[in-house]
This record gives sequence, structure tokens and C-alpha cells, in this order.
Amino acid sequence: MENKITKLEGYSPQISNLVSMMNYVRKTTLETVAGLSVANLDFLPSGDGNSIGALLAHIAAVERFFQIQTFEERHPHKSEIATLTPALGLGELGRDEIRGRQLSEYLQTMASTRENTLQELKKRDDEWLFREAAWGTDLSNNYFLWFHVFEDEINHRGQMRIIRKMMKDDREE
Repeated sequence: MENKITKLEGYSPQISNLVSMMNYVRKTTLETVAGLSVANLDFLPSGDGNSIGALLAHIAAVERFFQIQTFEERHPHKSEIATLTPALGLGELGRDEIRGRQLSEYLQTMASTRENTLQELKKRDDEWLFREAAWGTDLSNNYFLWFHVFEDEINHRGQMRIIRKMMKDDREE
């Protein structure tokens, strides 16, 4: 994989740029979590913190949420909200429900979610990226919403790196 923002086969120019950035972010997230055990994935840095596993689930849930909003142009159904809420909201519900999973389970969910994103983005053009969209009560556009998907992943990848250091410090004591 090249570390370039470049034209990608099957995508419009601006979507190529977006996908290039998303690919790099995902590569570095995968490097951050490589080799983690279930215990590592479930480690809580504090009583009200989030585990690396929960953060991985969150990354996939955020992407799925924006797929629904931008590709399907609708709000999630109640059943989808129920499924996504523990990972989207994290917190106590996430701590209770997102645990005991193998790394491969998180990575498979992330990969299948991303594959859907990539297939949907191939169906769209740069004009679609700049189409206005709502983000809560604010006016946004599809480009910004998809930027937010990988910006959120970058933020949580940083948290994962800190949590990994905390686990190392715990083992050294």
C-alpha cells in the first residue's frame, strides 16, 4: 500500500482523495491493535473509561451510522439504533455489552462495514460529496460527514495507543 492521496480506480477524484485518507487511517488503526488478546481488548483504563474493544466497535458503528444517513438518506430504524447504541454511545452500556470478543471479530465487523462503504462510494461522484446534509441540527455536507468518520477513528486510535501504554505500565509494576 502506498502512502499517497491519489486517484484510485473506480472512484471520482475527490472520492479518491477521501478513500486514500480512509485507507491510511485504517492501516494505522490495524497496526495499533495487532496482536491484542481478549484481555487486552477488554482492559479498562479507568472505571468510566472505554476499552480498546469498545473503541473498535465504536469505529464500525460510526461508519454504519453514516452509511445509513448518507447512502440510504434516512435516519436509522429503531432496531438499528438498538444495535448501534452500545458502540455509538460507549460509556456504561458499552462497558457492559462490548467485552469478551476476539480481535478477529472486531476486525471482521470493521472490514465488512468498510467494504460496504467502498462499494457505495464507487456509485457516487464528487457532486454527491458536496451535497448538503444534516448533522444533528447543523448544516453539513456528505464530504464533511465522511471526513468525520475517519477523523473520529484517528481520535480513538490515539486513545488506543494510550491505553496500550497503560497496559504496559500495569504489567511492569
